[in-house]
Amino acid sequence: MLNEDHMMPLVLTSILGIAGVVVWHLQGSNRPTGRLIAQILFFIGMSFTLYLGGIAPHRVDGAQLRGLGALLSISARILWWTHLAWAIIGLVHIYMLLNRRPREAHLIQDMAVGVIYLGVVLSIIGFVFGVPVGTLVATSGVVAIIFGLALQNTLGDVFSGIALTLGRAYAIGDWIQLKDGTEGRVVETNWRSTNLLTGGYNVVVVPNSILARQGVTNLSRPDETHQITLTVRIATTTPNFVEQVMRSVLDASTRIVQDPSPIVALNSIDAAAIEVELLFRVESPAGWTAARNEVIDLLYSQCKANGLSLAAPAESLVFDSAAISGEHSARAIEAHSSRAG
Repeated sequence: MLNEDHMMPLVLTSILGIAGVVVWHLQGSNRPTGRLIAQILFFIGMSFTLYLGGIAPHRVDGAQLRGLGALLSISARILWWTHLAWAIIGLVHIYMLLNRRPREAHLIQDMAVGVIYLGVVLSIIGFVFGVPVGTLVATSGVVAIIFGLALQNTLGDVFSGIALTLGRAYAIGDWIQLKDGTEGRVVETNWRSTNLLTGGYNVVVVPNSILARQGVTNLSRPDETHQITLTVRIATTTPNFVEQVMRSVLDASTRIVQDPSPIVALNSIDAAAIEVELLFRVESPAGWTAARNEVIDLLYSQCKANGLSLAAPAESLVFDSAAISGEHSARAIEAHSSRAG
């Protein structure tokens, strides 16, 4: 129970709390370690002062002071709970920095801060002002359901963002590809959406709920290299000579990765052409267009220099054969009709 003997501890606690607020602001957000040390020291000082005065900030007292004493009791307890919240938030912030998780620090820390502040507010309402928290929570639950139905799409994006964060499907700087073909480097992620910087230097804003439904292919894991397959048909000649020319094309390229070595695969051969696959890697998905263009340019020049001719696609040969066969059939029918006449 509070009495006049508690006035001095309440005054000292209020002074320490106000001084802690001033120091907290003077430290600035760019000095999280200094802020945390100040928060912990002031919180310990306030807790020790209340303990010596026989005051328990986490319990509702049966009697209350009047006038200035009541104000001091309320302010000291509110300041104590506020410094407790700041100390916990500071510890969470330092933990995220030490673990070097910038993306989690952006989302999970915000969620943790919200939970901590909500718990402190409910504690102040229940332990300082003596309001039944259970009734308040039950009433706010009905309001929360109404808001939840009204903000269903927004909440879907929020919870999808939390799920993607905890699953660590991607991180800031990763190059990802969606099922619909959209791809780019992750430059920002927040509660509602993820921003992708595409190869054309456009920023695509993708809602988190769409990311969670479509599925994500992370092209930056296990590393940034990206494999490209280029298929080409060469008019039939010596297969070994074709392989040597194709390998010289890949060796001359400066935009592809040479380790692991690119591969030349002879897929098939017929009377018209040899089908060859060139498999090579680029350092980043953003550079695959330039690398592919360079390889095609080298392919044309090397084939021309070595007397190789590019063959038509197999589909066009089938079409031509069908057309010729049809033409021959038409002529045969016409000749047969002429004889019958």
